[in-house]
Amino acid sequence: MADHGLIGDLQTAALITTDGTVDWWCAPRFDSPSVFGALLDAERGGHLTTRPTGGTFTTKQLYLPDTAVLVTRFLTPGGVGEIVDFMPIAADDTASDRHRLVRLVRCVRGEIAFSVHLAPRFDYGRESHKTHATDDGVVFEGPSHALTVRLIREPGDEQRGRSWVDADGDVRGELRLSAGQVRGLMLETGAGQLRDLRVAEALRLFDDTVDFWSRWLAGCTYDGRWREMVHRSAITLKLMTYAPTGALVAAPTAALPEQLGGERNWDYRYTWVRDASFSVYSLLSLGFTDEAAALGRWLRDRFDEQNGKDGPGPLRLMYRVDGSSDLIEETLPHWSGYRGSAPVRIGNGAADQLQLDIYGEALDSLYVAHRNGLAPGHQGWLAIRDLLDWVAGNWSQPEEGIWETRGGRQNFTYGRLMCWVALDRGLRMATEYGRPAPLDTWRRERDAIYDEIMQRGWSPRRQAFRQHYETEVLDSSLLRMPTVGFITPTDPMWTSTLRAMEAELVTDSLVYRYDPAASPDGLLGDEGTFSLCTFQYVTALAGAGELSKARLTFEKMLTYANHLGLYSEEIGLTGEQLGNFPQAFTHLALIDAAVALDRRLG
Repeated sequence: MADHGLIGDLQTAALITTDGTVDWWCAPRFDSPSVFGALLDAERGGHLTTRPTGGTFTTKQLYLPDTAVLVTRFLTPGGVGEIVDFMPIAADDTASDRHRLVRLVRCVRGEIAFSVHLAPRFDYGRESHKTHATDDGVVFEGPSHALTVRLIREPGDEQRGRSWVDADGDVRGELRLSAGQVRGLMLETGAGQLRDLRVAEALRLFDDTVDFWSRWLAGCTYDGRWREMVHRSAITLKLMTYAPTGALVAAPTAALPEQLGGERNWDYRYTWVRDASFSVYSLLSLGFTDEAAALGRWLRDRFDEQNGKDGPGPLRLMYRVDGSSDLIEETLPHWSGYRGSAPVRIGNGAADQLQLDIYGEALDSLYVAHRNGLAPGHQGWLAIRDLLDWVAGNWSQPEEGIWETRGGRQNFTYGRLMCWVALDRGLRMATEYGRPAPLDTWRRERDAIYDEIMQRGWSPRRQAFRQHYETEVLDSSLLRMPTVGFITPTDPMWTSTLRAMEAELVTDSLVYRYDPAASPDGLLGDEGTFSLCTFQYVTALAGAGELSKARLTFEKMLTYANHLGLYSEEIGLTGEQLGNFPQAFTHLALIDAAVALDRRLG
């Protein structure tokens, strides 16, 4: 799972393995059906594979510095070759069905022969297609999907290779290159014009893509101790942003397991209100105000659209990148799953859950945005006021909680905490900026939540704040209690909670969300440590003044990144990455921890 890099064009993204295989690509959007899905089924998923022919080879993979251009290198006895993969960025942010994936194949030294196997499988392998091959390229055409493949070559290249269509309708080929020569392919979604793409034209696309990423990253204001990792996390978050709406997907993948062979296999190709809200804060801390503003507008639009509609609350838990909410969960029984981890799920049944914490996260991000000059207009404030009126009247409901448990609703302490945050930030915005609001009602409910958490969320036996009122189980989501200002980081109630968490949830600096054996969540199996929580643990330690411990934990956590600096959702017992990959939640928490720790150390 960790042996992958990510490329994208701000509307879709693809995963590429260390041996040069594109084994995951959904188009034309992150949440569209797959074109390549070998990541979840090697035989039926589809892929693009390019690698040296014959003998053994060693591979290395890196990003071109400060970009999302991925370079996979092959070292063979006869020569050194490279595959350079990237997706050109459109000139504007208009949603489009046409997306390009460019693969440059280069011989760096000596001579090298490559084999190519191009096997698309549309709609998660459920849609058949016909293959139309000419001397200029190939069109794979199905009833509702198509893929055009243009050759990157020069006149007279026929002697350098050959290609053919096999019995399955796949295209196979061979290519021989000498030092300094560059050829390749450009894949384009949709049925397009078949003509050669000259090498110089492909290199201009490469230069334009490099220039886009370099210019974008130049806007980052972070220059602290962990600049390289923060920059890579920022680029990764940008890659998971759908430019036409500003929405951020939780991950570009679906159904990657939290436990190998287990059933915790969820589709993360959607925008969670929680993730989007956290990202506003993270992006602002790096100086990316445009991206933060776009996410803020996306959140505001969800307020406006949902107001008055049926549902568990004023906001849905998650949405598609265009703001729609049709996330019906289904399984793909014809796919075997990643390393046999079935079922393979697409859609997400948690979309209709009641999770009260999302209101606090949304209001906290809007408050931070407000203080950074991104204030809502009159209609925006009215939508915020309506939402807070709902929170004031509904915060005491049992709910499913931040971890989307499927074992029944509970009075989760974290949900109450974030309702307190929602009302507190609403009060601050109203008073600091002179906005009309029912201040007495909001203040009364905010204070009632505070009293309830202190009385019912506190476990005298554990000397710690607990997951929900009917348990003694601890929950690492509560690491945010001092971060949001509910309790001071040196309060004895908090320091004893931190010690209790360390005894129960922390293992060699890695942090579990909670103990599912002690607090059943309605699902079979267990899971790894949760990378988001480990980075939030760093932030909590820094806030408590335990800087040496915070720094050591942070540095150790950096060693769990893959070779490109990317993280999935969880870390297994043997250090393997688990869950969907890469995960926005983890990368934004890395940014927050780096900024907070660097500030404290400074």
